[in-house]
Amino acid sequence: MKNKTFWIFALLTLSIISIAYSYTKFTHKAEQAAVECHETPSTAESEFKPTIENKYKPAEKAPKGMVWIPGGEFSMGTNVEDESLCSIKGVTKDAAPIHRVYVNGYYMDETEVTNEEFEKFVKATGYVTVAEQKPTKEEFPTANEEDLITGSVVFTPTPSAVNLNNFLQWWRYEPGADWRHPEGPQSSIKGKEKYPVVHVVYEDAAAYAKWAGKRLPTEAEWEFAARGGKTGNLYAWGNDLKPKGKFQANIYQGHFPIKDGDTGEDGFKGIAPTKQYAPNGYGLYDMAGNVWEWVNDWYSVDYYKTLAESGKTAKNPQGPNAYYDPNDPSEIKRVHRGGSFLCTDQYCTRYMVGTRGKGEIRSAANHVGFRCVKSK
Repeated sequence: MKNKTFWIFALLTLSIISIAYSYTKFTHKAEQAAVECHETPSTAESEFKPTIENKYKPAEKAPKGMVWIPGGEFSMGTNVEDESLCSIKGVTKDAAPIHRVYVNGYYMDETEVTNEEFEKFVKATGYVTVAEQKPTKEEFPTANEEDLITGSVVFTPTPSAVNLNNFLQWWRYEPGADWRHPEGPQSSIKGKEKYPVVHVVYEDAAAYAKWAGKRLPTEAEWEFAARGGKTGNLYAWGNDLKPKGKFQANIYQGHFPIKDGDTGEDGFKGIAPTKQYAPNGYGLYDMAGNVWEWVNDWYSVDYYKTLAESGKTAKNPQGPNAYYDPNDPSEIKRVHRGGSFLCTDQYCTRYMVGTRGKGEIRSAANHVGFRCVKSK
């Protein structure tokens, strides 16, 4: 393209890929750290109080592809103050402090929404995702007309090892990338019907949920479900990353983000089909890794602090009334949960069950999807 301004702008504003958003202020420390680091975060003295599940269980069978989540009272958040980049302190502060929350019972999709399911929605409604819509001059007033091309952001490994302080090194804006063409126009989802749908923005996920008679979960509902009835575990399956030497989620092993750097020790290099690992205590699959999941809450860096300072158990919290990210104050963001196939102990360990992600609401990439819930 003659004018690179649009692509650079698009990349810079794609905060769904900016798991690096918290790391910029740690750049100097990161550059001093080793390129490879395999230290697993350790928890401080537990501040978690027991999970108290509701006793009610519906008499009727759960809707197809969904499971019943009883709801109840639990401790939400994390007391892990370091993650990735060799345990640099402080980058999970938006997921602290731990606070008490109550949620009603609900049904939840047992897997992330798949290509097959999303295709049924598109065929039934004629829906066109944001990634398939041509960007407008209103959205990008400084871009040349020839640069306003449909597309989305795709992970692109680097030829060799790089410092991890600039995520633009391993992401590219790919014209023609969308949910049907996850790596670009020459790719397809044929044979990948059971893979999670990707390149969906918040409004795409919300539109699907409405069509399906469901909704996106609140952040509190998502975490209650991910914990599977357990109290204070580091991961959705327990406190050991590899119980009996086996990975329990599709994450990144090896040298991030270099070409062929992912060893695939967990069974997959890149995105995986759903249901490849054991479900959690509620029968939910892939509550860590594979693809990030949109939830309904606005993202605000200090929301947990606000809830904790109230001194009360938050009842069915719906998130803050407004978004707030001091690292990127002009971008409208909602919360992501669960991490993705690109999460690694070198860079982003947000497959830890209490931690958070965030995304600009109209930004898409090939590691972000969603699942739905339904109220009783």
